[in-house]
Amino acid sequence: MNRNFQWVIVGALVALVGIGLYTAKDQLAAELFPVKIGNAAPNFQANPMAPGSVAKTIADYKGEVVLLNIWATWCGPCRVEMPAIQRLEEQLGPKGLRVVAVSVDVAGMENAINTFTEEMKLSFEILHNPEGDIQRGYQTTGVPETFIIGRDGRIRRRVIGAPMGAEAWDSPASIAYLERLLAEPRPQ
Repeated sequence: MNRNFQWVIVGALVALVGIGLYTAKDQLAAELFPVKIGNAAPNFQANPMAPGSVAKTIADYKGEVVLLNIWATWCGPCRVEMPAIQRLEEQLGPKGLRVVAVSVDVAGMENAINTFTEEMKLSFEILHNPEGDIQRGYQTTGVPETFIIGRDGRIRRRVIGAPMGAEAWDSPASIAYLERLLAEPRPQ
């Protein structure tokens, strides 16, 4: 074997290993980079329920305090927690809290989402992610799952399930916590 051919083989092997590592990173991203408190909120793309509206991403909420709720119309605990989220939005929405609820119902369930929204008298932002990408990006364990995102774009709290009683979304403790986040200065 001549020297040039050896370098071609070495180059091909290095390229193959690089491609393998890149593929493994994509396949194992959730295990390698878990979503946890303090991490930057993962990006997502979800569609507003209004026809012809432009899809929303995490960048649309830059500098805001966001309660990001991932839910579905068929989810009993989601139905239980929505009135408390609505009351929270009524109290803290005027102070700047952005409540964003992303339905992960499959495609074609838009009427069911709209009916759910009307029945529950929800006035906060309802988005739809029928592909479920948001669940993979935020590594949810099910629905409902809620993330509090600070003005700095970092996850401050993660709540699995529907909090009840003293932990409910409209409880004094939750309101006080969110008011502290709303008092933080906006990033420059």
